[in-house]
Amino acid sequence: MFSRLTMSSDSGALSPIADGSTPSALDRPVGPVGPIGRRILLVNVIAEVGIVVTGGLVRLTGSGLGCPTWPECTDGSLVPLTAQSEGFHKFVEFGNRLLTFAVLVAAVAALLVVLRPWLAVRFTRLGRLAPPGAVRRPLLALAVAVIVGIVGQAVLGGITVLLDLHPATVAAHFLLSIAMIGAAYLLYRRSADPADQPVTVVVPRELQWLARTLVVVGVGVLALGTVVTGSGPHSGDADVVTRFSLDVRMISWLHADVVLVFVGLALAFTFAARLSGAPRAATRAGLALLVACVVQGAIGYTQYFTGVPVPLVSLHMLGACLVWIATLEVLISTRRRGVRSHSGTGSGASVVVT
Repeated sequence: MFSRLTMSSDSGALSPIADGSTPSALDRPVGPVGPIGRRILLVNVIAEVGIVVTGGLVRLTGSGLGCPTWPECTDGSLVPLTAQSEGFHKFVEFGNRLLTFAVLVAAVAALLVVLRPWLAVRFTRLGRLAPPGAVRRPLLALAVAVIVGIVGQAVLGGITVLLDLHPATVAAHFLLSIAMIGAAYLLYRRSADPADQPVTVVVPRELQWLARTLVVVGVGVLALGTVVTGSGPHSGDADVVTRFSLDVRMISWLHADVVLVFVGLALAFTFAARLSGAPRAATRAGLALLVACVVQGAIGYTQYFTGVPVPLVSLHMLGACLVWIATLEVLISTRRRGVRSHSGTGSGASVVVT
């Protein structure tokens, strides 16, 4: 008689169950993603950031309508034609459309990493070569969310072209990309967890709420940044100019004011993490966010006072993505999965089952 192995809830050891059944992906203990899988998930994050930067270059070079139709590049052709009047702009826009497929490949590879335990059981005899782990549903949800986001980006990109690069759709296009970067990064970070175990808050409760506030204000900073962009000189096309009817100077300073609030919260988090005896990971995450904010702020003010040159705007878009990732890392640093207690967190520490 064969024995089925299950994970003991007390010691984490494997214990046999003599029921004569064959192990399946749902019965196996959940394990972390391997090092190769983690690299693939990191590539997925980089691809999501990269498509934001290249998409920004399309707009900054005035190539947003280089392919004036969608899903075709021009009427009757999916690819640019020599006879098109858009010149080199058609190649810039079409090239960015092609990069979407590269991002999709990275996202599908990430999904396959998450599905690897199920695929191994499915396509190997009796699952004997399957790794010791079930498909982790939170990881699966994040991986699927990225792919759904890519499809949504393709549709929203088409709507943006058909509406002649209306700044509202351009802003929505960017904010959806930010959400996808967040999903891809959370997928990468959570894949390192040993299992989908209960979460322990390892900092005082007030510090966790400060981290959550940072995320909310960070979203506000990004949203206001799109309004600044939609009111500025870079409309996305050399001939068609559609902008928000707002004073770019006024909205820029409003954006800067919210950024200062964000930086103040980041400072407060970093000092509070240091003084409260929180884990070093929380202090390091706060410091990393502060450094990203300083660099991003320097780029922002420089581009404002120098007439928003294209290279600096591109760096500013990259910086926005990195600040967003650093903000998420601050929130992640306030909790650990599978840790029951932590010294130095005081009475504010608690266990949250997710």
